Amino acid sequence: MSSKDSHEYDLCVAVNYYSPYVSGLTEVARVLAEGLAGRGWRVAVVAVRHDPTLPLRESRNGVDVYRSPVVASIGRGPVSPGFPALVRRVARRSRVVNLHLPMLEGALITALPLRVPVVTTYHIDLWLPPTLVTRAAMAAVRVSSRVTLRRSDAVVVNSDDQARYSELWSILRSSQRSAIPAPCLDRRGGEAAYRETAGPHIGFLGRIVPDKGLDYLVAAFAEIPDPEARLLLGGDYLTVAGGSVIDRIRAAAERDPRIRILGLLRGRQINDFYASIDAFALPSVAESFGIAQAEAMMCGIPSVTTDLPGGRYPVLATGMGRVVQPRDPAGLRVALLDVLSWDADTRREGAKRALEEFGVDGCLDRYAALFRVHGARAGALM
Repeated sequence: MSSKDSHEYDLCVAVNYYSPYVSGLTEVARVLAEGLAGRGWRVAVVAVRHDPTLPLRESRNGVDVYRSPVVASIGRGPVSPGFPALVRRVARRSRVVNLHLPMLEGALITALPLRVPVVTTYHIDLWLPPTLVTRAAMAAVRVSSRVTLRRSDAVVVNSDDQARYSELWSILRSSQRSAIPAPCLDRRGGEAAYRETAGPHIGFLGRIVPDKGLDYLVAAFAEIPDPEARLLLGGDYLTVAGGSVIDRIRAAAERDPRIRILGLLRGRQINDFYASIDAFALPSVAESFGIAQAEAMMCGIPSVTTDLPGGRYPVLATGMGRVVQPRDPAGLRVALLDVLSWDADTRREGAKRALEEFGVDGCLDRYAALFRVHGARAGALM
């Protein structure tokens, strides 16, 4: 809880997309904002109004949310001319501002001194399916991120593995950098509501988008002949920025009746999803961490993921799964069959390591300590 002073907020979180939009990046921002608000912090979030039916201002689970109208979108990027100014206005009423990159507007937000400490969370090098427009968008975001990181008082990355292989490593290397995993919720205790047979159940949970590599998972699953096997695919495909690959996944499900498309899962549905599967798959072609895979591990479910900096970190840090090459259905199938054979003791020990490494309370403690250090310049955080 904060001592009384002239600041309206202890923390201002700035992020392009925010709840009810769902992605790994927005979940980090949401869990961080709501978690610290639950500890008595006064927290504001500034985001774009990705859905025009959302209010421009509301209180959401103890967090004051400010939204800036969107006039257009370029790929996944919302165009909201008023967003940088809105961030700056709310930031000046706060002790510290936490920017979540990649964000095209970062350079504009920090162009003039904010007179408030800036802690930037750098999630991932932006990846978009390659076209002339998306290449230009990625280049622009890269320049903006470079400028923003240089102007930041501190930088958070999900792991040093992610940072060292980033396009911006030359800047991250010399920054005041902290490696803090994305805060992950304890999803244990669900019911196996999505389980259909006694056969192996493999699950994926995330946005149904190109960078998740679902085509490779579908191809790998097709080579598992067990008629009792099931592939459960959970995640949003209706409101994802930049477009979904749901048409290809539906076509695959028509060819293979063992595939289940569950759609967007929330709350207890997510707990039930983890309770229904025996192995988790994250076959991404671009990834920085993978909250869903870490939460699966915490439930005792091993993950098979691809050998991408940051994305492989949860498996490497805990041993709770296998790492395979991207775009390799055969390797993915072999690894899935391997982890499906793991016994209960191996799963239990892996879950214990994952809970210690990625549990939400520990991650919030580390973020809170960082904000206190830098926010002290604007007034001590209690």
